[in-house]
Amino acid sequence: MAEPTGIGGADLLTLTAWLSPAFPVGGFAFSHGLEWAVECGDLADEAGVRQWIGDLLRFGSGRDDAILLSSAWRAARAGDDAALRDVAELALAMQPSAERRLETASLGNAFVKIVRAAWLPGFWDGPPGEDVAYPVAVGAAAAQRGLPLEPTVQAFLSAFVASLVSSAIRLGPIGQTDGQRILSALIPVVLEVAAAAGRLGPDDLGGAAFRSDIASMRHETQYTRLFRS
Repeated sequence: MAEPTGIGGADLLTLTAWLSPAFPVGGFAFSHGLEWAVECGDLADEAGVRQWIGDLLRFGSGRDDAILLSSAWRAARAGDDAALRDVAELALAMQPSAERRLETASLGNAFVKIVRAAWLPGFWDGPPGEDVAYPVAVGAAAAQRGLPLEPTVQAFLSAFVASLVSSAIRLGPIGQTDGQRILSALIPVVLEVAAAAGRLGPDDLGGAAFRSDIASMRHETQYTRLFRS
């Protein structure tokens, strides 16, 4: 079966709805470790925030989530439940901290619940109470809905960047205009990572954004917190 590549009309609107800040997954409650990075002085201005998020896309959780989404999409599209289950288990097992696991599972579980209730009845028929990582849930839902892979990854990563920018604005080191400049500057990186993810699989997972991973661990014991991660 040939893979569809274009997107528009209902497909575009579906992705826009699923990955909008208005979609009730609770992403506003998580900072992905940014709160600790701001607290300790790692992030203090627009340039620092832009580099931090860009590194996550190229070398860290953004890249890995894109690969996990792509792997889940391919497994779901092929009807390979065993492969999808393997990807789902790996996505949870490889989280570098308790809060990062909480983040991806909370977003994924909420996404599954809403998609099942409003968009795809019967979606994700795993055991009740089983956690689902966010990128895996999005990839599987996109495949079941018939959405093309690369635009789905692009939209997912764009939403990831927007969520981190929103967190940074609320934490104080950047303002609204700074945030828009970051979103604009990182579009080519989003497109690059999304294109590469379509050619990669679980064997290619792995990152080098260690400072972000450490930030998520340190946040677990941070004294004053606005965010859950």
